[in-house]
Formats: sequence, C-alpha cells, structure tokens
Amino acid sequence: MAILFKSTISENAAFEVIEQAITSGRPCDGYFNAVSDAGETTLVWSPSMSAKEFLATVTDMLRLTWDVARFWIVYERREDRQDPESTAVRNAAFRLTRGYNGVIVASLSILGKRDADHDLELIFVCFAEDFQRRNFRVRYEGKSIST
Repeated sequence: MAILFKSTISENAAFEVIEQAITSGRPCDGYFNAVSDAGETTLVWSPSMSAKEFLATVTDMLRLTWDVARFWIVYERREDRQDPESTAVRNAAFRLTRGYNGVIVASLSILGKRDADHDLELIFVCFAEDFQRRNFRVRYEGKSIST
C-alpha cells in the first residue's frame, strides 16, 4: 500500500476540530495513541468517561507531546478521499522518522457510533527540532511512499 502525506491542517485548526468533534453531542467513540522511542501510550474513550473528561485528557496528552516535540505537522485523514487508514499513516510516519531524535507520532480518532459522516482522524508528526520537520516535509509530503 502507498502512503501519501497530504492534507495538513494547522495546530490551531486541529484543536478547534477536536473540540467540536468531542463536544458536538453526537454519540462518539474515540481513542488517542502516541508512539515514540520511549514507548507507546493509548487512551480509549471509555463508556464511563464524559466528553469533557476525554477532551481534557487528550488536551493534556497533546500538551505533554508539545513539551517534548514542539514542531508539528498535522495530517487529516478522510474516508471520502479514500485516504489510507490512520494506523497505516501513523506507522509509516513513525518508520520514516526513525533517523530523527525525539519524534512523537500520535493519532486521534473520534468516530461516530451511528455513522461516519462526522468522523475525525488526525495524525500528529511531532519533531524536537524545526529542521527535522522541514526535512520530513521536503522528503515525503505530497509523494507516494510505499509501505
């Protein structure tokens, strides 16, 4: 399968759509996953967790990521464009960034329980240094990468 890194959105836009998706009132499931050289962290939106709690926890995890790796590229995955699965994009980004120190690759999915019309899937590729982010964009963005 080929992965194409495209459809970036700004960090501010990402935070806005995350908040809208989580607090929309539509029944949703969600998960957040971050992987780095230090390991992997996963958060699942459990039935006992309110939307407000899930949003707060995701915000905290993104803040911790920002503290370690401030230079982000945020990709939006959409089904209507037939983008590859977010896990495939996340795994490809992690594999391609192995040469950089301090990289964190995270994915966030907010999925409707009734339909996929308002699903949100974001992949955060977070670098410790700006030159790493620029290098990644020049090397991979807009190019088909075989996995």
